[in-house]
Order: sequence, then C-alpha cells, then structure tokens
Amino acid sequence: MAIAPRLDLRQTQTLVMTPQLRQAIKLLQFSNVEVNAFVDEELERNPLLERDTADAPIGERAAIDQIAPRTETPVDAADAVNGDSLPSDIAAPLDTDHANSYDAGSISDGAPLMGRMDGAGGSHSFESDDRGIDALADEERSLREHLGEQLRLSFGDPVDRMIGAHLIALLCPAGRLTADPQAIAGAMNLPLARIEKVRHAMMRFDPVGLFARDLRECLMAQLAERDRLDPAMQTLLDNLDLLARRDSRRLMTLCGVDAEDLADMIAEIRALDPKPGASFDSAPARVVVPDLLMRQLPDGTWIIELNPDTMPRVLVNERFYATIAPKAKKEDKTFLSERLANANWLVRSLQQRAQTILKVATEIIRQQDPFLRHGVAYLRPLILRDIAEAVELHESTVSRVTANKYIATPRGTFELKYFFTTAIHGTNGGDAHSAEAVRHRIRGLIDGEPPADILSDDAIVAALRGEGIEIARRTVAKYREALRIPNSVQRRREKAVPA
Repeated sequence: MAIAPRLDLRQTQTLVMTPQLRQAIKLLQFSNVEVNAFVDEELERNPLLERDTADAPIGERAAIDQIAPRTETPVDAADAVNGDSLPSDIAAPLDTDHANSYDAGSISDGAPLMGRMDGAGGSHSFESDDRGIDALADEERSLREHLGEQLRLSFGDPVDRMIGAHLIALLCPAGRLTADPQAIAGAMNLPLARIEKVRHAMMRFDPVGLFARDLRECLMAQLAERDRLDPAMQTLLDNLDLLARRDSRRLMTLCGVDAEDLADMIAEIRALDPKPGASFDSAPARVVVPDLLMRQLPDGTWIIELNPDTMPRVLVNERFYATIAPKAKKEDKTFLSERLANANWLVRSLQQRAQTILKVATEIIRQQDPFLRHGVAYLRPLILRDIAEAVELHESTVSRVTANKYIATPRGTFELKYFFTTAIHGTNGGDAHSAEAVRHRIRGLIDGEPPADILSDDAIVAALRGEGIEIARRTVAKYREALRIPNSVQRRREKAVPA
C-alpha cells in the first residue's frame, strides 16, 4: 500500500454562527431597555446609523414593521426657477453674506434659552417663577451623616467623639454592631467600660435601637425609649425563640400574664423596628418598564403593541454614504461598506425582533384570555411547545422571546414567563389545572380557615380533590412552603393568641 499525498473533493454541510446571526439572537432575548443600550453603543461606533426622532403621538405610532421608509422628494431646478416661490430650504436671499451672519447654535453650544414670556415656556427673569418652597426636594442624608451630626451634639469629650466615630464606621446596613466590644476596646487601647458607656448612649440616637449587638438588645432599647420595658416584657425578650415558635402557653407561664396581656405585648413588639438602619441608604425600588402594552377595545378584543417609549427606532443614513463613498479612499470605502451592511442588518434585526415578539405575545394572550377576564383561578396550563407549534417557531426562540419581557395588562404588569405553568391533572380524567391557579387556591383555603379549625395538608388535599384537582400531599407541602406559609401547628399557635 503506497502512502502519497493526494487531492480529494468533498461536500459537507455545517451550521455556522455568523456574527450577524449571533447579534440577532442576542437582541431577541434582550428587553427593550437593554436593546436601547445596545443601539446607543452602535450609534457611537457606526456613522451611518442615526436615531429616528420623528415625533408621533404615543397612541397613534405605527408598529416598527409598519413604518414606511423615508423618501426624499427631489427638487427640479427648472421648476424652482420658473415657479413663483422657492422651497423653504433654499429661500434665503442669494446675496446673503454668510461670513457676517451669526448662528447662535443650540443650547449645548451656549445659545440662550428662547422661550415664551407668558409663563408657558422659559423666561429670562425669575419674577414669573411661582414655584413654592415645597417644590425643592430635600437632599437625602446617609445614615452616617445623620449619626455624625448627633454625635457632635451629644459628646463634648474628644475621646468619646473618637469612640463614637469608630462605632459609626463599624455599623452594618441593618444598624447592628457586629464587632465585639472587647475587640473594639483592644484596638483603641481604651477601657471596655468607656466603650460600653458611649455605645449605650448612642443606642438612644435617632433612630432608636442602633449599635445593638443582637435583636434582643435592639428591641430593649426601643421599649425603654417608650417606657414599656417592664419585667414581663423583659422576660418575653429573653425568650424570643419561644415567640418565634408561637409557644404561647409557655410564654404566658414564664411572663406571668394571661392570653390577652400576651397578645398586647406581642403587638407592641411587632410595632418595633428590628432593623432601624435599613431605612437609610436603601436603594430605590427597581421600576419594571413593560416592553408590551395591552388594552381592551369596546367590543372585548385585546390590542397588543410594543411600548413606543422604550422601543428603539433607528435609520440608515444612505445619503451620507452616497455623498462620502465616491470620494473616499479604498480603505475608507471598505470601512463604509462594512458599516452600511452592519447598519442594514441591525435595522432588519430590530424589525424581525419586533414582529416575533408581537406574534408570540399575541398567541400567549389568546390562550390565556380567561385569566385576563376572570383572574388567577382561570390561568391555563401552558408550556413553550404549545406556543411554538401555534406560531411555527422553535421552542428555543419562544424561550428567548419570553425572557426578560414584561407586558402591562389590565390585571397588572407580568413577565411573559409568568403565563407558562405546569399542569396538575384533574380527578377522574377531568381538565388539567394550572400550578399557579392551584397555589392561588391553596392560599385562599388557608386565608379563609377559622382559628378553631386549622387545615392540615391532608385536609387541603381532600378539599382540592373535592374541587376536581388531583394532587399529592407532598405537592401541597411544597407549594405551601413556596408561598412562605407555616405548617398547621405553627398557624394554630399563631391564631390561638390574637395579635
């Protein structure tokens, strides 16, 4: 057998993920806010892209797949000469000396604000400013700034101020002092008694309960400030583990009170703040911006549209390319051609993304119409395969479309993933039930149980089977724990003492 080099011709098929295809897939799973950030980056690196700033009423804006391409009407020179008037963009006098003309530019160039003087717009004077002092928002102070001001007013000794500043620096976000006072005294080379004296004085700072080493000490400081730290309350705070287990009988025995007094004491403790420092320096709540808007017409049908406030709209500046490309060098032409191809691909990707999202969302709403009209109890079981088969897309595409997308419905704002739930079989071959609807029903049964008849998991299973839902006891326990509902023993203890 001879070994020698030779040439073979083979034909194979392989799946290649081009950069454009990866970009389209990435855009599909982005939310509108993330797509806007991506488009902003593309606008910075691509000179042939520009944002479409055409103003249109929010309720009358066309979908992105219905926007017609912008056309420029050419101006005929002969018509312009023979006509009675010139176009607006060339109607300036021909003898204008542009070298002596002044262009104020925009506001960013330093141009003055040109507004109306009747109060409807900007003004050059402050006489028409009728805003009240309440319109000026107070600047929020951090917890350390708030405590530093109280420290300067409470202690005159420089050593005590130094101790207080060190304790403020060691505070955790909840307002607790996690460091050991003995270690603090050793690090500062000061007696422990002086450290504790300053710490106990600072526990009365606003908000009361800061600088405590544990929950018990924090609650004690707040009760002492309210003059409610009597021996019975002190005993209750010494047995917080029994209070967490709702062991009311043993607590009444230890505190020497009856059920009514224990209920009043528990109500007072619940009114306290276990984390007094958490109200400061808290991050603002994340606002969910819906990607899709939905409303109902008078005839009962649903209208779904993309949120025009967050939907990016970009255009390809072909005029700029036609002006620059013929005069550019070879390497510049290559760069411009690549930028033009990327710009066109981005516009097509955004258009295809919008059409795919609308198609998937419309099918989801069609199948979950009973939920939108009647509530969570009517949420149907739904999986990705059901939507994929209906809209003739792959399951992975539907998964990417429903990821990180929110829709504003008359029943609230929901993530598209919320509408996909597993099925719970019905008894005797009946209709399947959505897992979310079953969880909602479990919460309803527990909320409606009387204090004298607490439902066990077996009782909940029997009640659900009576309603045609075939479910196991361990599934009920799993759903109850997911809803953060305690078991029947703890609920019986909790409802035994009304608080």
